[in-house]
Amino acid sequence: MASGIPRLSKDLKELVFSEDPSISAFPESCDMLHWVATITGVKETVYEGLKYKLTIEFTDKYPYEAPTVKFKTPCYHPNVDTKGNICLDILTKDKWVSTFTVRTLLLSLQSLLGDPNLRDPLNTQAADLWKNKKEFIRTLQEYHQKNSLKETN
Repeated sequence: MASGIPRLSKDLKELVFSEDPSISAFPESCDMLHWVATITGVKETVYEGLKYKLTIEFTDKYPYEAPTVKFKTPCYHPNVDTKGNICLDILTKDKWVSTFTVRTLLLSLQSLLGDPNLRDPLNTQAADLWKNKKEFIRTLQEYHQKNSLKETN
């Protein structure tokens, strides 16, 4: 048994009992190291109500090593590239700490949606457009409507 499995079981239980409808994550089939997650943009942000599917890949070193997280639903955002890769500091070796849980990770991703790090963008076009909220919202809504049923590779 991988050493991260007991902790992942605990994280899953925390998610189930949190009863937060805006985040969810479950192991993909019987493999506890491969999860599928969903986050919904929080109220009073430009992402309000938009749903995104993500994948979370853990190693057997979890929680001492950060998981790899990717958006499966294409996401127009300054810190997300076209392949679903995410630029979020807590996903790096330097910033990840073992007290983070899957729930705190998903909440951090929700927070990132509404409050991007414009100093370190993966999508420079989205970062530039963020400064013009009206135009960003228009572009975001068009992009989401066009791509919400697709998945990134």
